Amino acid sequence: MKAGKMIAVEAEPYPFEFTPAVCALLIIDMQRDFLEPGGFGEMLGNDVSKLRRTIEPNQKLLAVWRAKKLPVLHTREGHRPDLGCLPPAKKIRGRSLATIGDPGPMGRILVRGEAGHDIIPELYPVFGEAVIDKPGKGAFYATDLHAILMNRGIKQLIVTGVTTEVCVNTTVREANDRGYDCLVPEDCVGSYFSDLHEAGLKMIKAQGGIFGWVSHSKHILKVLN
Repeated sequence: MKAGKMIAVEAEPYPFEFTPAVCALLIIDMQRDFLEPGGFGEMLGNDVSKLRRTIEPNQKLLAVWRAKKLPVLHTREGHRPDLGCLPPAKKIRGRSLATIGDPGPMGRILVRGEAGHDIIPELYPVFGEAVIDKPGKGAFYATDLHAILMNRGIKQLIVTGVTTEVCVNTTVREANDRGYDCLVPEDCVGSYFSDLHEAGLKMIKAQGGIFGWVSHSKHILKVLN
C-alpha cells in the first residue's frame, strides 16, 4: 500500500474510498472516567463493559495506523479547572448527586488534569499525536482541531471512540459540515445503550451516507495490510 494511493474499504451505504496520506484516525474520548470500572460512568449506573469492548479493536487499528506512519489524533471531553468553559446548563443537567467539577472516583469529574479525564493506558497517545481537549460533545467546537487538520492537509477521517450517539455522532456531523469524509468502524465505537449505538450508526449512513460511512475495522485492516 502506498500512502498517496486511493484505496476502497467495504462499507455502507457504499465503499469508502480514501487516500491514506490525507486521512487521519480520530479517536474520541477514550477516557478513564468513561471506560474504567469505578469511574464516573459506572458511578452513574452504566455498564462500562459495553464501552470496554471497543478497546481491543481500537488497539489493533491504532497499531497498524501507527506502523504505517499515518496521522493520529485523540480527544478528551473536559473543562478547565476553574470551570470557566462549563455552561451552567451543562453543570446541572442530569440532576445527579455529583456533577462536572465535583469530587469523583478519579478526581474532579471531567476536569482537565485529573486522573479520570485522561485517556486509558491501552490507547495512550505517543509523541506527535495531537490531543484535543474539548469542552463540548463535538471535537470541532471551541478547539483547534479544524486548524490542525487543515495545516496537515487532512481531508478524510476514520472516527472511533465513545459514545456512538453522542460525541462520535456529533463530531461526524461537525466534520461533514466542514467538508471532511468520515468512516466509522462499528466495532471501534460504543455506547452504554445498545439501541442508541445502533441508532447512531443508522443516522450516519442513512440517505446515501448523509453524514458518512459505516464499516468494520476488519475491512480497514484488510486494505491497510
